[in-house]
Amino acid sequence: MKILMTLSNPFIHDLRVYYEAQSLVQAGHQINLVAWDRHSAYPPNEVIDNISVQRIQNNWVMQALWRKPFQLPIFWQRACKWTLHQEFDAVHCHDLDTLMIGIKIKSQRPVKLVFDAHEIFTYLIQRDLTRLFTRFYKNLEKKAATLVDHLIVADESYRPYFENIGYNCITSVLNTKPILSQHYQAPRNERFTLLYIGTLTRARFILELIEVVQTLPKIRLIIAGLGPLAHQVEERCRSVENITFLGAVPRDQVLPMTAKSDVVVCMIDPADENNRIASANKQFEAMVAGRPIIVTKGTRSGQITAEENCGLVIDFNKVALKSAILHLSDHPELCEQLGRNALKAALTKYNWEIDQKKLIEIYAE
Repeated sequence: MKILMTLSNPFIHDLRVYYEAQSLVQAGHQINLVAWDRHSAYPPNEVIDNISVQRIQNNWVMQALWRKPFQLPIFWQRACKWTLHQEFDAVHCHDLDTLMIGIKIKSQRPVKLVFDAHEIFTYLIQRDLTRLFTRFYKNLEKKAATLVDHLIVADESYRPYFENIGYNCITSVLNTKPILSQHYQAPRNERFTLLYIGTLTRARFILELIEVVQTLPKIRLIIAGLGPLAHQVEERCRSVENITFLGAVPRDQVLPMTAKSDVVVCMIDPADENNRIASANKQFEAMVAGRPIIVTKGTRSGQITAEENCGLVIDFNKVALKSAILHLSDHPELCEQLGRNALKAALTKYNWEIDQKKLIEIYAE
């Protein structure tokens, strides 16, 4: 099949989209991906591992509107215009903010429409946007239930939400990762090393993590990623001897870096509705690397960690975080056991080999 994927980021660090597109290419499908490069930072046309990428860059009208919610309709329009002279068998829309593109294309030609819900989008945007925007997307989500041929959800916990608004054909494809090794391999760090790679926002407890670790000279912390706090994180890390900030790292370095660490940190604010039900990428990266994870109570990641006994589930505060770090650094035998449990969970349940089969079966049907 010839599949069009739609994405509202420039397709540089989005591992879920990359793994899905790669798996479909390997299954014999042709993937064209229309992405949104808001800052014109990347090539407008590029082929990445047999994935043909077309990036829509902001024009002067979009720049004048400056805020993403106001720019989105123009992105949808320009993406649809690009597809006018293209033929596709299916449109695979990543997240609710690109679903309008798929709906428009489906109204014009006989294609299958796949909606890939990376999260509960309306929970996500209610943090920052007005009720008007939230209401618009809730209505879109509900309207699309009669138009979408298949819904993919990033966690089984999303299913009740979507069933309640009318979606029927649902498959969960988790953000799991490919297996690195069938056997546990212990880290070899001279200094006990913590790792966080991901989005840099206040909801991820990053600034608090820095404050905690800078008081622990025997502990090393490596932070990598992008986000609103990137500049602030870089500034703070510059003056701290035992913390290193790397900025953005290539997607193929995430799992090797995880395997070199002792512990992965994934502190997510449980007060956020989306965080409570969304499993984290860090969880599955830690699992395939055989590394324990520190997560917060009241989150989906906390639930999975407790079920698999593959890390410490703690309160969302600095005292609990410091205590957990010290406990793991002082008990290497516990770290190893939790790491072995993590790898066992990856080998038996949480790995991309399992999830990609579900994705391929959707298109086989």
